Amino acid sequence: MMESNDVLARVLELRAAGSGPKQIARALGLRPAQASALLRQAAECRAEGRDPADRPVVGCWVNAGWSAGLGLAAASAWAQADPHATADPATGGFAQVLVARQERASRVTVCGFLVDVYCLGVKNTVEPEVVGAGSLLAYLRRYYSAFDQPPLSIELDQARTIVQGAVAYARSLGFTPAPGFADTAPYLGSVRGDEPAIVFGREGKPFYVSGPYDDARHIVHTLEQSCGTDGFHYTVAMGQV
Repeated sequence: MMESNDVLARVLELRAAGSGPKQIARALGLRPAQASALLRQAAECRAEGRDPADRPVVGCWVNAGWSAGLGLAAASAWAQADPHATADPATGGFAQVLVARQERASRVTVCGFLVDVYCLGVKNTVEPEVVGAGSLLAYLRRYYSAFDQPPLSIELDQARTIVQGAVAYARSLGFTPAPGFADTAPYLGSVRGDEPAIVFGREGKPFYVSGPYDDARHIVHTLEQSCGTDGFHYTVAMGQV
């Protein structure tokens, strides 16, 4: 009997040469059903070894209202697609982005980004998780359960521009993305360079709103160093600065 790895290698070799399941079964002395199962297993092995950016995109989403206060003159279609971006930018500031890519026939990989589009860039991530394809809608509802409005379906280039653009903006202010970003970023794919530009910050200026786990004093000091004392706005809880 051939070892299982040797069988898979022969299946891949025969498949690459154009053989179908029946031909593979005859060549390896297997039943057609066994050959079909091995072909599926071999396809899954190939998928697991693929670069995340090479896997088909199942869908991308962002919360409604993500664009409030941002400069989207170069991306008017994205602005028009967000009807809940209110006139009051104080209600905005965060984009919660979810990306789903095909893992194999009945499985998808999801990963998420919590993005402070006014100041800090990627504050948190949901690292890649494999879920059943039939569970994706339920996962989507849970991921956006804190929002009053359902999420907006967007294209990958918009998801990538929101996340990577906010990271670049935050870096220019002196802030780095959350530690898990290195594991989730590959699912966004490479920046093409022709995406429309987003002007981050609230009405063009950094606006920091302190969170419960922030070192607000350090963040405000960093903004003073990068922007000057009059170059940004902030709101912090009493006693944090």
